[in-house]
Amino acid sequence: MEHNRPPRIEDSPLSKLENHAAFVGRHIGPRESDIANMLSALGLDSLDELIRTTLPESIQDTAPLDLPRARNETETLRRLREVAERNAIQHNMIGMGYHETIVPPVVLRNVLENPGWYTAYTPYQAEIAQGRLEALLNFQQMVCDLSGMEIANASLLDEATAAAEAMTMLQRVNRKSKSNRFLVDHGALPQTIDVVRARASYLDIEVVVGDVAEELANGDCFGVLLQYPAHDGEVRDIAAVIESAHQGNAMVAVAVDLLSLVLLKPPGELGADVVVGSSQRFGVPMCYGGPHAAFLATADAHKRSIPGRIIGVSQDSAGRPALRMALQTREQHIRRDKATSNICTAQALLAVMAGLYAAWHGPKGLTTIATRVHRLCGIFVRGLADRGIAPAHQGWFDTLRFELAAEDAAQTISRAAEAGINLRRIGDTGVGLSFSEKTTRAHLEALWAAFPGGDQAPDLIAIDRDLGERWSAIPDAVQRQSAFLEHPVFNRFHSETEMLRYLKHLENKDLSLTHAMISLGSCTMKLNATSEMIPITWPGFSDIHPFAPAEQAEGYHQLFRELEEMLAACTGYDAVSLQPNAGSQGEYAGLLAIRLYHESRGENHRDVCLIPSSAHGTNPASAALAGMKIVVVACDDNGNVDVDDLRAKAETHSENLGALMITYPSTHGVFEERVREICEIVHDHGGQVYLDGANLNALMGCAAPGKFGSDVSHLNLHKTFCIPHGGGGPGVGPICVGEHLAPFLPGHGVVDNNSGANPPVAAAPWGSAGILPISWMYIAMMGRDGMKKATQVAILNANYIAHRLQGAYEVLYTGRNGRVAHECIIDIRPFKEGCGISEEDVAKRLIDYGFHSPTMSFPVPGTLMIEPTESESLEEMERFCEAMLSIRDEIARVESGEWDAADNPLVNAPHTAQDLAGEWNHSYSRETAAYPVPGLRLRKFWAPVSRVDNVYGDRNLVCSCPPMEAWMDNTD
Repeated sequence: MEHNRPPRIEDSPLSKLENHAAFVGRHIGPRESDIANMLSALGLDSLDELIRTTLPESIQDTAPLDLPRARNETETLRRLREVAERNAIQHNMIGMGYHETIVPPVVLRNVLENPGWYTAYTPYQAEIAQGRLEALLNFQQMVCDLSGMEIANASLLDEATAAAEAMTMLQRVNRKSKSNRFLVDHGALPQTIDVVRARASYLDIEVVVGDVAEELANGDCFGVLLQYPAHDGEVRDIAAVIESAHQGNAMVAVAVDLLSLVLLKPPGELGADVVVGSSQRFGVPMCYGGPHAAFLATADAHKRSIPGRIIGVSQDSAGRPALRMALQTREQHIRRDKATSNICTAQALLAVMAGLYAAWHGPKGLTTIATRVHRLCGIFVRGLADRGIAPAHQGWFDTLRFELAAEDAAQTISRAAEAGINLRRIGDTGVGLSFSEKTTRAHLEALWAAFPGGDQAPDLIAIDRDLGERWSAIPDAVQRQSAFLEHPVFNRFHSETEMLRYLKHLENKDLSLTHAMISLGSCTMKLNATSEMIPITWPGFSDIHPFAPAEQAEGYHQLFRELEEMLAACTGYDAVSLQPNAGSQGEYAGLLAIRLYHESRGENHRDVCLIPSSAHGTNPASAALAGMKIVVVACDDNGNVDVDDLRAKAETHSENLGALMITYPSTHGVFEERVREICEIVHDHGGQVYLDGANLNALMGCAAPGKFGSDVSHLNLHKTFCIPHGGGGPGVGPICVGEHLAPFLPGHGVVDNNSGANPPVAAAPWGSAGILPISWMYIAMMGRDGMKKATQVAILNANYIAHRLQGAYEVLYTGRNGRVAHECIIDIRPFKEGCGISEEDVAKRLIDYGFHSPTMSFPVPGTLMIEPTESESLEEMERFCEAMLSIRDEIARVESGEWDAADNPLVNAPHTAQDLAGEWNHSYSRETAAYPVPGLRLRKFWAPVSRVDNVYGDRNLVCSCPPMEAWMDNTD
């Protein structure tokens, strides 16, 4: 990589004075004196010695990362601002599933730009996630109401992948059809068709695209996908097609525009079995393609086949209403290759925003917005009537298609662009345009001028009056009559004062990085710096349509090139695709690249995938989606891959070996000494090595997967590269590959993303492009030396915590010189066997101490996996260790019989303020319950509910908003 590297003057007096603003010291938590003290406690003299004696010698890389020097925050923001200004902001009427929208400022400032929301983790610890669980439940209720379905999930990655999930779901639940045909309406979004085809390619599903009504007569099928309205705007009554499909034992999924359902009859009332779509236009910027929250809704009868996460209503140990993730919460870990989906988490933060958009506007506000958009559309059509220009379809909501002479079509699009408006070219003669919340009267005037005969200026006001108040271009048969969004949450918070207080009320229920370290192993909950987050709401990044002309997105393309170079430098690979919009999709994309590579060599039969027994559950789930046969490789007593078992299975399956999926450092938190040998074994038998990048935070600057034998890795930008977890998404999972796999990276059928005709894995060409500036900012501000130091300190912090807890808890796995990598697993099983205290009891008791639990029971049941990251200070880690050691003392009091095994602070945790204020019948004091260590008197986080009853929630599944009366006794 070429960089302008100035002379090294870092030791000059001026540079020392200027280094006070260096970002590296802001990102890394421990001070230099703290680092020295921790190293001393471990018997080490330097960070370099730590790495030299912890990582296997065979993979250590002492060469500096090929990155520029570190920049300070001000300088980096100024540089990125210049990049953003290279993107041209137009009024985008391209449509195709992406629309301009107005983000309510109260939501923008208090959710999207608020670390109390975006630094939280997926709500596995429900007791300290009640706020975002409620917000996600609102999202589910909104989707159910608008779609007319009974149950919805809490978001999927994008509309195209939601449609692909619907396809596989219909195949699972349709017991009446043995067909492998899936019909897709030719009116579906082009990117959706491409993703569905790609998903079907290795699942023995035949996708047929065409006129569904005609295709239904041409043979059996198990499912149908309809688009309502169609991609070119046509609105038609689809009830007859759905009925015809049902008569042929096929089930029907309908892809919808959410805003249109305010005025259109819901698909649920038309007989649909599944409804999918995107909530982007509900207050989430286009962001050049993402991230946006998709959804899937269906009938209650299919609830156990829904992909993704579902929020359900349960109760806590005191019988008060409490929310939780229901059903498929840990599905990939339990069902592995038999999981309904490989999606682990999705787009929680964006789903929260969309649900809040609905609450902010309410049913009346949404009706006003939808009616205005529809009316602007009608006024525009009427204004062209005198020129003899009419839309291609008689029924429409917000999108129109006009057929013109080829020259007229080209000139219309050109004149509109000159006026600052992007239209859609459909073939040689078609012009498409979609109206939105941000379309104005001035845009109508400009559009009239752009179309043929533009010297005639229609009278907008006169046309508006002539239409009449009840005008509609929506056919009578599909005009909505049913009410929606009747729950009080959508009818109460319409003043900013009330909405602001509601948002703060929700935020106060949740524990995030604004409160304490979140030491979730395998999750890398590091700092999401404010300076990294600032650019994502700049209009130059947020207001760009993913299908805008390339010349209008030069800034984005510069960002992509530079970020790809940065990621390649950090990993040792040769090429990068930024398209996968989650780690699960990165896994899938990596395996597709391997399969396409084998096929290019005439080795289609190489479909066996070796996966260690300790692998994350998404690994086998992704391999199954890629049509691979999973063979499990054993792990030894030290948590490492059993190399002898690997060699034996590689030999057994040598002819058909396609890939090995391995995580490094391992999911057990150690550096396996023989990783080079493992890669060589697989290569010797014709396979490719997929190295899961979930734990890359322990490698950057010290070892590079692309240099020690791996062929492909996905990276979690929401872990290693500082994109926040958002309470359960968004994430970004780009893949890095060796040169031989570069020709097989995900492509795109609508926009050339330099990967040709390869199958896409996401709806947008560059996935969740809108949050890529976060990772660019992080790497640019850390620089080559800072990235390495981050790795060193992450490993130091983990080893220091393991050292501090030694003797109180057993660290289950260690590697070279008794060290762990960037995380450690402590064993709680002896306490369960001895006195009944489980890992869940410890996790819930940590809430009373003000901490989110480490990862529970992964990868080993009955354990906790701790990952402090490099961002946590020594003071915070000592506070965590104090809590863990205090809890160990509490366990000892149960072990000794001082505390009853059935009534103690651990099994009753967490304790709420309401618990303490009521009748107290426990053998331990209120003070012990609430303030087990002195520091909590100055800094106390109160859980809003007691321990949530998961069994009750699954037996009494409710996934919609409960009535307000249910919450009356559940005050904070």
